[in-house]
Amino acid sequence: RKLGIRPQARTDWTVTPNQWALVVGRPGVLKSPALEAALSPIKRLAAVATEAHKAEIEQHRIAVRVAKLAAEEGEKSARKLLGKLPGADVSHLLGTEVPEAPALRRYIAVDSNAASLGELHRQNHNGLLVHRDELVSLLRSLDREDQAEARGFYLTGWNGDSSYTFDRIGRGLNLHIPAVCLSLLGSTQPGRIAEYIRHAVRGGAGDDGLIQRFGLLVWPDTGGEWHNVDRWPDSTAKKEAHRVFDYLDKLDPATVGALQDTDHDGEPEGIPYLRFDENALGLFLEWRTDLEARLRGGDLHPALESHLAKYRKLVPSLALILHLAGNGTGPVSARATLQALAWAEYLETHARRAYGSVTMPEVATAKAILSRIRKGDLKREFSSRDVWRPGWAMLSDSEQVADALRLLVDYDWLTTTTRTDTGGRPATTFTANPRGFAKWAISTD
Repeated sequence: RKLGIRPQARTDWTVTPNQWALVVGRPGVLKSPALEAALSPIKRLAAVATEAHKAEIEQHRIAVRVAKLAAEEGEKSARKLLGKLPGADVSHLLGTEVPEAPALRRYIAVDSNAASLGELHRQNHNGLLVHRDELVSLLRSLDREDQAEARGFYLTGWNGDSSYTFDRIGRGLNLHIPAVCLSLLGSTQPGRIAEYIRHAVRGGAGDDGLIQRFGLLVWPDTGGEWHNVDRWPDSTAKKEAHRVFDYLDKLDPATVGALQDTDHDGEPEGIPYLRFDENALGLFLEWRTDLEARLRGGDLHPALESHLAKYRKLVPSLALILHLAGNGTGPVSARATLQALAWAEYLETHARRAYGSVTMPEVATAKAILSRIRKGDLKREFSSRDVWRPGWAMLSDSEQVADALRLLVDYDWLTTTTRTDTGGRPATTFTANPRGFAKWAISTD
């Protein structure tokens, strides 16, 4: 929250550049090591802050002792003065203040509830990064009715510029945060995120769902041939990454030409900000014009439409971050804006993949059925009930399973046999078609 961006030339629309990021991949594709590498610079900042805090605590301990001695001496002096002059004003002798304990500069919170996050945020006004290795678990917990307050806190934190007040009997009333700013980072598995998205938007557009706020959602392919990579780490790149984080951590907005509004008394108001330069503004306006047309075209699924609508924040945020990371000063450059637009184009392909479980649910379910057949979880001959009854990920909805089975029959992956001698409703048996699996084996070779 040190610095925002105003994407238009004249209005006061200000974007706070915090990001929500989610990495999707199967177990064993090394998501955690990749995330640890990305977190390394900010964890280094946290370690430095912890060491500095230890020194501050020692200085505070000494200051408290000095204040205590000063208070004792003041009390003695006050007693003497009152003994000589009853009714004398001795308030100046008793006004010794005990210094407040220094707050630890926090960057990351891993296992904190909303109330604890709020208290940490009150001590760290620039915001916090919430990191969860399995992020869908957090999202599911926020969907519960008894977590409505926590959900609201996270939604407010995504905005980055809205105030929030906790009123708790145990912790105190009117615990006010001028502007909640939370970043989220984590990972999950394909089945879990697909099922979460499907349930999150079922029965509605899902416009208020948390998942649409993950602008940095990536779901990369992990197939192909494996190659052993055994090389020295790129120490130059690592040092540069740490330098960028150090620079942004110590950034003084005034040194990069940031502007700031003032109130009616002439005092600074709101966060400092930059705008686009003339060329960058033209690029952003051209992109946004196309985006707004697509959002109003009626061709997008409501859930994907809601996701892409939040790119209005994503693109200028990334442009500002890239501008600053490249040592840019003054208005945000066209170069940084083009980089942000390229990111948006790339990220949209991943978003479409994630929301494919909603826009084309039978396709994702069909793939899950084929996977169970290949693993041997389903026999070569099976019924629809055999598919949905175990409650496997993406295969627990009987209607969706039925749609997927019809699709697999249409594409010759399965054949059907219907029995009428069951004494009740006709029973349909599905058989894996060897020709379809032979085609798959050839294509994967």
